[in-house]
Amino acid sequence: MTHTVDTGPAHTGAEPYRWRWAALFVVLAAEVMDLLDAMITVIAAPSIQKELGGSSSMIQWLSAGYTLAMAVGLVTGGRLGDLYGRKRMFVAGAFGFTLFSLLCGLATSPEMLIGARVLQGLAGAVMVPQGLGIIKEVFPPKELAAAFGAFGPVMALSTVAGPVLAGWLVDADLFGTGWRMIFLINLPVGLLALLGALRYLPASKTSHASRLDLTGTGLVSAASFLLIFPLVQGRDLDWPAWTFALMAASVPVFALFCLHQSRKERAGGDPLVVMSLFRKRSFTGGLLTGLVFFSGMVGFSLVFGLYTQIALGYDPLKAGLAGLPNAIGTLVGFTLVNASGLARKVGRKLIHIGAVVMAGGVAGVALTLNLAGMGVTPWQLAPALLLTGVGMSLIMAPFFDIVLAGVEPHESGSASGTLTAVQQLGSALGAAAIGTLFFGLVKHGRSLEDAMVLTIWVEVGLLAAAFAVAFLLPLRARAEQEVAH
Repeated sequence: MTHTVDTGPAHTGAEPYRWRWAALFVVLAAEVMDLLDAMITVIAAPSIQKELGGSSSMIQWLSAGYTLAMAVGLVTGGRLGDLYGRKRMFVAGAFGFTLFSLLCGLATSPEMLIGARVLQGLAGAVMVPQGLGIIKEVFPPKELAAAFGAFGPVMALSTVAGPVLAGWLVDADLFGTGWRMIFLINLPVGLLALLGALRYLPASKTSHASRLDLTGTGLVSAASFLLIFPLVQGRDLDWPAWTFALMAASVPVFALFCLHQSRKERAGGDPLVVMSLFRKRSFTGGLLTGLVFFSGMVGFSLVFGLYTQIALGYDPLKAGLAGLPNAIGTLVGFTLVNASGLARKVGRKLIHIGAVVMAGGVAGVALTLNLAGMGVTPWQLAPALLLTGVGMSLIMAPFFDIVLAGVEPHESGSASGTLTAVQQLGSALGAAAIGTLFFGLVKHGRSLEDAMVLTIWVEVGLLAAAFAVAFLLPLRARAEQEVAH
């Protein structure tokens, strides 16, 4: 059975889509696959290198290739949903993601594995941005906060669970597969997501015939590559001059892309990114807030995971489990927010409260390391990490609802793709900048403990910046009657 949802004005009194909660579950399953695969190779990389060989740079690209492909392809993936239907693109992306996960699990060389990871990232770039647009289509305004609120705990828990799952799967060596199971586990999840999408996702109708802006696709892909490639490769190469030249070159290419998109929109064409989005305060403020927040969040998670292994001597599974209090705090925070309806009642102020709470938790990690030294245990770190997770949930609970509240239905795909691309860009920036800071401090004579503590205080500074930038957001998501127009 095919369900159809028009991308015209949403929910003007019509009966809500019957299978909307099942559709949300399908979308979240796709998010889980993406987020697990973004983090899962960090823990498994030594085992992969031992079996397949390859240099440290090649192993680094197991994560970087996926991130780069996702970031470059997300805006285009979101626009494809606008043009050809979000259900169709979601199904195509889920099928590709599952197929390329199998290819990763069967890889016989580092080059084959990295190539499969790039293809996996491109498939994810088609699948993931459809989710936010689908949710905005099928849920009435009074339920949007709860629907968007589900993304936060899933994102946070999946990010933390990736290393834990990888450590367990590698150690368990299920059916003698070793590290390959970290990819093969996507097969049943992907199959369920694919079948669920065919059954429960509505088939969107585009409002008018369109075609993909190939020139815009080329420009934004080139600009993203020029920025992200040196970010993920520069640290490994000790930042040669060409890495900075490439990053500088991305600026005029991005400017050319924006100029091209504006001209195409004024001429009545179909731009890749609807530039009118950037005239919406909630959207532009959300992009800036998300860029700063995700840079800090991912950068902290990366450095903390590395520190527990290279400095504290934790094995991969113990290192992953050390982050569980963070996940528990996130789950507790989201549960309290959703049960009380705080996201709708408090709005933007909840983001500010969350930034303060999370900064306190992160600072608590630094103080714990100062007091306990190199003998610190996961139990000693747990209270600060628990507080960090609660703060993270308070930031993320109202975030998507506020940012996407002012986006019109026909802009949803472009907005979702752009917002998700900024999250990936923030993740790449955080991993590159904060990781480089940590290793740079060690290289210049700082102890691992001092380098970690100083890096954590930089994270506190990023949260302070997110607190300030969040003032660009509206006080709360639009009222239900406003969304209906």
